[in-house]
Amino acid sequence: MKWGARLVAVEIAGTGLILLLSPVLFGRLVFSADISDSGQALGRLAGIALLGFALTSWPFPPARPVVRAMLAYNLLAAIYLAYLGIVGNLVGVLLWPAVILHLLFTTLLAAEYVAVRRA
Repeated sequence: MKWGARLVAVEIAGTGLILLLSPVLFGRLVFSADISDSGQALGRLAGIALLGFALTSWPFPPARPVVRAMLAYNLLAAIYLAYLGIVGNLVGVLLWPAVILHLLFTTLLAAEYVAVRRA
């Protein structure tokens, strides 16, 4: 099931690209909030980091440490975004779909991690 990690890598790269090109749009769609100049700079840095992270598993089949890292990223992102949606005012139109997507990817990657461990 190595397609799961590749699918996640594509999503991570897409998120990184959006953050790099327009952190303001990302902030409005996910958090329904404007982003300060320093927040935009940090958003672009995060986008660069996500692009680099996505490249660690493309085009070759992912190694166990890469799958483990993507699993941790998606699980923690889902928890943090859900927390923001429950207790905060930072709820944009894409917040809950992002939570669901990260939970789905967590499930796919957990299954892939178990399969890689057994191999």
